[in-house]
Amino acid sequence: EWTMKTSIVFLLCISVFPGFSQGRVVREDETGFAECNVFFPGQVPPEGFTEPFHVKICQQYNKEPRFATLYSTKDKIPLYSAFKFTKPAQSEEENWLVEPQIDDPENDLHEMVHEADIGGTVANLGANQALTSDYVGSGYERGFLNPSLLNEEDFQVATYTLTNAVPLSPALSKSWHRDIGKVVEQALIPHCSKTDHLYLLAGAIPSSVQVKGKVSVPESLWLAACCDAREGWSLGLVKKINDENSLADLTVRELEKQLLPGVHLFKGNCGEDKQSQEKRAAVLQVVSQIRSGEQVETSNNQETKDSGWVRRVAGIIATPFIKLLELLIYIFVELVKFVFYCLWLVIKRVVGTILDGVYSLWNGIVSYLKAISIVLISIPYDLGRVIINIFLGFLQIVQDVMSLTYRILSIPVGFVLHLAAFPYHSICAIPSVLKDMATGIGGTFSLVIDATAAILHGFYYLAGHIVKRFVPKGSSDD
Repeated sequence: EWTMKTSIVFLLCISVFPGFSQGRVVREDETGFAECNVFFPGQVPPEGFTEPFHVKICQQYNKEPRFATLYSTKDKIPLYSAFKFTKPAQSEEENWLVEPQIDDPENDLHEMVHEADIGGTVANLGANQALTSDYVGSGYERGFLNPSLLNEEDFQVATYTLTNAVPLSPALSKSWHRDIGKVVEQALIPHCSKTDHLYLLAGAIPSSVQVKGKVSVPESLWLAACCDAREGWSLGLVKKINDENSLADLTVRELEKQLLPGVHLFKGNCGEDKQSQEKRAAVLQVVSQIRSGEQVETSNNQETKDSGWVRRVAGIIATPFIKLLELLIYIFVELVKFVFYCLWLVIKRVVGTILDGVYSLWNGIVSYLKAISIVLISIPYDLGRVIINIFLGFLQIVQDVMSLTYRILSIPVGFVLHLAAFPYHSICAIPSVLKDMATGIGGTFSLVIDATAAILHGFYYLAGHIVKRFVPKGSSDD
């Protein structure tokens, strides 16, 4: 029942947002991150993230890959986002999106959409990813891993997806993006001879603390940079969640030890054995200056510190009212959505009833015309079949009459023929009869002669036997 609603929402999204953000969940049988492999040195993604709940996402916008994300459906936060530095753009209004295929792989939506626009079209929405409702009233912000302010306009819009966000406190979110922005713009970009060869990985290490028992709060945030150039270098940075002013620098290999066992972030450790130590030292010097500058500013400027305390107190006092206002706005928006949805259901029911009636009427007309056509077509057929049956019946009568006539006429004709043939057969039989009589008389005479000879031979044999038995034996002459 949601097919028409889905089509309308999709058309509205295309018409209202010409550059509607797109994302693609990469299947397990695909190599790497598909089109988003360009965001990794040598197009080889990090190794060692092999859990079944690690989902690869190629984040796209205007049908172009913008950055890659490895998402944990268990922790419901991204483990890292891989991107490149582009020309920074002015901040846009937040326009957060979700990825339908993480919760419903069989869904036909192959692009990131607004959570409010998909309704019941996505099965198990929120089962494997965080939603806006998970952050409302939690005291946490949706903190970017791939910072939006480090991207130009097209790339920036694509970063506003919940698959690129982790729960951060407002102060930590602000300091993280401030630190990353300064490090990238002031330390990394100036010391990489080929800017398009600067690869960045921003990630989070999940902890056991969860927002609303669902979304994991990061234990720490990290950034890994690889300048894959002739005089290349690599660098790792870590910020602890419990210290918003911390920013520790370390090697990529040391950073990998803080992640999962067997993790390798860059192919060949970004050529760690051939790295320019001078370039890396220069980068670390700028990072140290950025870190020291922030600490001096916060420790020496007492007036700024006092004003910061005032802002914090005012923020604590205003927070309940702000949260109440957010709740009221949220309820109002939900009510408006509910009203429009009810109107949509009523309109859909009315239109559906009308269309069902028209469809039933059309089926009745078609069935009636079909029945009439069948009857009209069957009339000539039945008439022809009756005529053929009558003709066949007439032929059968003629055949029976001719057969009866033949049988009646065949009786006297046969008798006459047999009577006329009697003399011929009688006369022709006389020689055969005489021959048989002669054969019989000759046979009888021969039989008498044979019988007489047999009797005489028997008497002779008997007489000879008697003589031999009773007459005494004498000489051979006797």
